[in-house]
Amino acid sequence: MRKTLYQFSNNLIDSAKDLAPIVLVIAFFQIVVLQQAIPNLEDIIVGSCFILIGLTLFMHGLKLGLFPIGEVLAFSFVKKGSIFWLIIFAFSLGFGATIAEPDLIVMANEAAKVAQIGGIITTETELSNYSQTLRYTVAIAVGLSVVIGVVKILKGWPIQNLIISGYLLVIITTFFSPDFIIGIAYDAGGVTTGPITVPLLTALGVGLSSSIRARNPLIDGFGMIAIASLLPIIAVMLFGILQ
Repeated sequence: MRKTLYQFSNNLIDSAKDLAPIVLVIAFFQIVVLQQAIPNLEDIIVGSCFILIGLTLFMHGLKLGLFPIGEVLAFSFVKKGSIFWLIIFAFSLGFGATIAEPDLIVMANEAAKVAQIGGIITTETELSNYSQTLRYTVAIAVGLSVVIGVVKILKGWPIQNLIISGYLLVIITTFFSPDFIIGIAYDAGGVTTGPITVPLLTALGVGLSSSIRARNPLIDGFGMIAIASLLPIIAVMLFGILQ
């Protein structure tokens, strides 16, 4: 219990340090540059306290839960020696983490609203279907990306070859995509940097590379997120082409 409280207090201090630059920048421009009083100061203070507590709890939860479970499962699958179940797990982890990603939910809903304004979709049912299809498209793409990342670690493929090939496919797909989907597609790649996806994929990559004797966690354990950022871009542009 004492150890948990000590770790929590350290996380609280770290979160306060992370938020301090943002607070100082906003206060400087509001007071010094604009020379105006900060509006709704009490609400801002209360909200900032909630953010600080929430960020601290989130980081504490990552260290206690998500990071260890990702590494432990990677070790367990390698020990079990089943490549099939490791691939199934990798896809399910990428899909599940992405479909629950708050960033993706917001982006898909906003994209559907814009598509409705642009006349691409007209009814509320189409609005909901458009948003859901976009979310599932990105989630499936991330799941496949995680599978590619796992195979990369197992085979020892150089990360730079995959990244270069991925961006070439992105460029080629861009030329054939409708203009309205290109911006959405490129933003879709950013959802893999969200608070749920990053810890799980990082833990999986590091845990998997650490459990294989011929792999270096520093070289082979990272790069999973970079790979996962590319395939959603291509998938969303294909989604736009097939609309």
